[in-house]
Amino acid sequence: ATFDKDPGSKPVCSGPYQFKERVQNDRIVLEKFPKYWDAGNFHFDRLVFTPIPDNTVRLNNLRAGDLDIIERVAPSDAKAVKDDRNLRLAPVTGLGFQSISVNLGNGARANNPLAKDKRVRQALDLAIDRDVLNQVIGEGMFQPAYQPFPPASFAYNTAFEHKGRDPKKAQALLKEAGFDRVKFEITFGNNTTMQQVFELVQAMGAEAGFDITLRPVEFASLQSSLARGDFQVGQSGWSGRVDPSGNIHQYVSCKGNLNDGKFCDPAVDKLLNDARGESDEAKRRAMYDQVLTAMQDQRPIVYLFYLPWTFGVQKKLEGFVPYPDGLIRLKGVTVAKK
Repeated sequence: ATFDKDPGSKPVCSGPYQFKERVQNDRIVLEKFPKYWDAGNFHFDRLVFTPIPDNTVRLNNLRAGDLDIIERVAPSDAKAVKDDRNLRLAPVTGLGFQSISVNLGNGARANNPLAKDKRVRQALDLAIDRDVLNQVIGEGMFQPAYQPFPPASFAYNTAFEHKGRDPKKAQALLKEAGFDRVKFEITFGNNTTMQQVFELVQAMGAEAGFDITLRPVEFASLQSSLARGDFQVGQSGWSGRVDPSGNIHQYVSCKGNLNDGKFCDPAVDKLLNDARGESDEAKRRAMYDQVLTAMQDQRPIVYLFYLPWTFGVQKKLEGFVPYPDGLIRLKGVTVAKK
């Protein structure tokens, strides 16, 4: 192996497959590496990855038999996969999450009721029914999230979850904070799923005392808007990391590079940094529990649901198992004999 011959377009590989070719916007081809130590457990000589951004086109190719596995099956397409006798739906809750962040101190748009009083943020959290988002939009695949740590993480703690919503308590908190109703704007990435999510949040918020306007923007515009503080409440999603620090530190530490709302609590910072330096899982979990307790009180971020990895698979493929990190692992996967 060498890095001398353009590793950017001809990457060096050390696993069960080796790079063969890449045709931009068309395909990436891998070939089996026969000298891999466990080559006998990998049963395909050639793999072709085909980028198909459109959900419907991707699904139609699977149903036609032109593809064997597709990832990110849209929730609206889940039933079609389940009903197809030749296909299998293989979902798993991923490591990432979808959330909304409150602008607490990033420029002029931090001058809003949610930034000034944590009770208003607590009320917003209570106004949202994650179970409804899961069933109505996620087709049961948007597992409700109340924390940044996914179920696969040792830091995940069900003690910080609750069922449903409580609009009456939300209204009471608003009154304690001196408001009858609160107006604010949610900035989010413009796609069909998130439009549906935030329209439901808008409706649920209205019942609890919030007058929410929606500002859909392109994804690149969303990222720049968040970074420069051009938002009151903004969509914030993350693909997730195996170590819990990778799901929280950059979002809520005072100098975190993804802390667009500029939340800052020195006590939380110390816990996050100490947890990074601790190797004992039980001690780390205790530190993260303290962080979650502080976050539930201050609510700089309202978590909505975990991002699923949802695969559509030909039934003739045997042994395929989805993993929370979304990586396709083909060890032991075979094609059923006719």
